[in-house]
Amino acid sequence: MTDLKKEIQYVKGVGPTRAKVLNKLGIFTLEDLITYYPRDYEDRSKIKYIADTQDGEKCSIEAVAVSGINLRMLGRYKSIEKLIVKDETDTCMITWFNQPYIKTQIKREEKYRFFGKITVRNGVRELNSPVFDVIEKNTNTGKIVPVYPLTYDIKANAIRKIIQNGLSLVDNLDEIMPEYILTKYNLIGYNEAIHQIHFPKDFESFRKARRRLVFDELLTMQLGLLKLKGENNEKIKGIKYDENVNMSDVINDLPFRLTKAQLNVLEDINADMENDKPMNRLLQGDVGSGKTIVAMIAAYKAVKSGYQVAILAPTMILAKQHLANFEKTLSKYGIKCEGLVGGMTAKQKKQALEKIENGEVDIVIGTHALLEENVTFKKLGFVVTDEQHRFGVKQRSSIISKGENPDVLVMTATPIPRTLALILYGDLDISIIDELPPNRKHVETFAVSKKLEPRINEFVKKEINQGRQCYVVCPLVEESNDPEAPKLKSAVELAEKYKNEIFKEYRVEVLHGKMKPKEKDEIMERFKNGEIDILVSTTVIEVGVDVPNASLMIIENAERFGLAQLHQLRGRVGRGEYKSYCILKCNGGNELIRERMEIMTKTDNGFTIAEKDLELRGSGDFFGTKQHGIPEFKIANLFQDMEALKEVQALAMQIIDQDLNLEKEENKLLKDLINKRFTSKAQLTI
Repeated sequence: MTDLKKEIQYVKGVGPTRAKVLNKLGIFTLEDLITYYPRDYEDRSKIKYIADTQDGEKCSIEAVAVSGINLRMLGRYKSIEKLIVKDETDTCMITWFNQPYIKTQIKREEKYRFFGKITVRNGVRELNSPVFDVIEKNTNTGKIVPVYPLTYDIKANAIRKIIQNGLSLVDNLDEIMPEYILTKYNLIGYNEAIHQIHFPKDFESFRKARRRLVFDELLTMQLGLLKLKGENNEKIKGIKYDENVNMSDVINDLPFRLTKAQLNVLEDINADMENDKPMNRLLQGDVGSGKTIVAMIAAYKAVKSGYQVAILAPTMILAKQHLANFEKTLSKYGIKCEGLVGGMTAKQKKQALEKIENGEVDIVIGTHALLEENVTFKKLGFVVTDEQHRFGVKQRSSIISKGENPDVLVMTATPIPRTLALILYGDLDISIIDELPPNRKHVETFAVSKKLEPRINEFVKKEINQGRQCYVVCPLVEESNDPEAPKLKSAVELAEKYKNEIFKEYRVEVLHGKMKPKEKDEIMERFKNGEIDILVSTTVIEVGVDVPNASLMIIENAERFGLAQLHQLRGRVGRGEYKSYCILKCNGGNELIRERMEIMTKTDNGFTIAEKDLELRGSGDFFGTKQHGIPEFKIANLFQDMEALKEVQALAMQIIDQDLNLEKEENKLLKDLINKRFTSKAQLTI
């Protein structure tokens, strides 16, 4: 039996140095290598006549060399190599750069097969830097060739060769799926699928291989989530809250009217709270849709029914903001709120902990400090985690364990198309606030090239001179494997340039993830208080604080962010009374980038944007699935594979209904697969 845990450095063609490069791609073992799937394929098997080739297309031609290689040196180390070839339809110029050895490999009057990108200028065809073979050899051409996601430290041919070497070690992989499923769904074997996904003999073989591997990924995810949901439903009794405590007491007192969507969500939550099963509900709502007020009203019902409430926020400043808002709304009902955050003095913390344990505090709002062992509640009944993707699964389990099966409300501003959310969060009930309050400001969005930088800088000055503030967000650059990274400015560099050159007369500060939490909170507090004009930041400001005075969001290298993330960042402005703007600065502009930026300028509906994002860039870790303990998708695309998802979900439900713990002999392989892919029981707890 093959040792799939064999370290990657011992595969032929790797060694210790190259192993470090592969580690950056997440490849540590032989198993990682053979499941590092291609992102695309080049069909080098079909031959085209030269006259039929189109400008910009990649294709294969078979042609005779009608000249020798013309080698011209462009300095000491640079050269250009040119060759003229022809077939029965036309001639083509072939050009290579810095490959003088080609001169010895191509002979006049011999026939070769070339594959590369054609350019047509004034009717003259040119093939740039193609790979080639002598006819009858299929080393570089004449077949379907996989294209892998790469780091700039390793070339495409090298990774292909290493994967080929890895596959030669695993000629007969054990099957991981029960026979009855393979037969019922007409799936090819695992061994064949792994080999054909990398080097398919034709596209039909590729389709069969992909279908099989997508099926595996989706079924594993669904079974894991449904298994957990079934266990929870079977075993756990929750709190039944007082039916005489009415949420309408708070709703009717508010100085504004709730939207219909907010009222529908509160109905869902109220029904859950009056049921004796523990509530486990995901509340999705776009930035600014009013999730916090929903949490407050639910917290009111819990407190008035005799229980304590814990609100877990991702940052100290957000916890303070929640504390101020909760006190403002709920203090009139005799509800006591307390903050518990890092940075409190030992005395303050001791007093707060005593009040929580004695039940003198009804609602505790805090950061990770709430998770510490010394935090003991008298009667915790309701837990809210805000911006849940910022918390690891174990952290959420930790706060829940401080009560007796408390009701849990998980809130997120990351919009996920509903059908996908139902599948992804198989163990959570889902509510969506899909409309914004009527007073929410539209943020005007523009996508611009770097050429317009001077005009943008003038616009920034104009806004600040009118008393507004500005966010500038940079992509993360440190330790990047991306060859484009050197062209990008980090937040620190940009802030220095702003301070010393462009915006010398304004107050500029920088914020990034490597700062200490206290330092980050202090800077954000100063920005909120109007003591900073321009805040240059990485995406740490994505989960956010209300700064009503901030009217301008500039995003550097916007093409490097996902659409859902751009939408999240844009939601940081437009939170006050002032007209607000988001400027997306792009470097480069292929068709896909233009399409993505156009979506941002045309819609501010987070769900539409999320769906488009998924369609354009695939799922991968789109949902931060690592945070949920759900295996990351290596090949499945939740948009493209929706039909497969539905098929798999029906199968998973059937299996779990008949065999919740997968104890039947026929499901032994499924149980092994789930235990392997979901790395621990704790990771199955959302």
